[in-house]
Amino acid sequence: MHIDSPSDFTGRVVIVTGGTKGIGAAIAGAFLGAGAEVVVCGRTTPDAPPSAGGREAVFVPADVRDPAAAAALVTTAVERFGRLDVLVNNAGGSPDADAATVSPRFVERVVALNLLAPFYVAQAAHRVMREQEGGGAVVNIGSVSAHQPQPGTAAYTAAKAGLLALTRALALEWAPAVRVNHITTGLIRTPGAAAVYGADGGRSVAGVIPMRRMAVPEDVARACLFLASERSGYVNGADLAVHGGGEFPARYLAARAASPAE
Repeated sequence: MHIDSPSDFTGRVVIVTGGTKGIGAAIAGAFLGAGAEVVVCGRTTPDAPPSAGGREAVFVPADVRDPAAAAALVTTAVERFGRLDVLVNNAGGSPDADAATVSPRFVERVVALNLLAPFYVAQAAHRVMREQEGGGAVVNIGSVSAHQPQPGTAAYTAAKAGLLALTRALALEWAPAVRVNHITTGLIRTPGAAAVYGADGGRSVAGVIPMRRMAVPEDVARACLFLASERSGYVNGADLAVHGGGEFPARYLAARAASPAE
């Protein structure tokens, strides 16, 4: 049986939301390097769009929390390239906030970005993918917070848990034409997040991860290539953990710290 290379996306068209920096830029670069035409979006025009192998992504300004803007993003990609094969719902995030005092407006914005926006873009993408030969694939970028909440992340955790449930629901409704899968990301080393992980840049944090390092954006990008490729042609409704094994339990770390042998 012949299995296509997971790295050959020549002739394919990919949208990466929030694809101008950090994890999104790495995902866009990976698809560009694999031969795809890539469209990225954001609310702010980047100094330069992601590039790889002498090729650049097409930037489309869009606030995907707005259903009309989400639909227009997909329309722009299809008008330019004639089809849409892959959607990576990467846009998301939230600052920490005290659940007891956080404003309703803050909660609404966090849920809109992390749950509603992926739904809006996926709906528009599905309308295109279901009608074309070969269908398509949607990859939702989630967070370990959906499984293991941390203090200060109540709204974000709820939205990301919703994204995981949404993935499974859409996978049921849209197969076989469109596959929908989810990536659970853990601690990821990006320039923008370095300060969050302490003065040592995250070296101490890496010690609580079984792989002994935080992920880098390219780890997530490679997982996206797999879930969007023919190698995963029977993978639908899956939650792929890209978190290095998670984190050691607090009781284990406390016991290890107290042990003379350590």
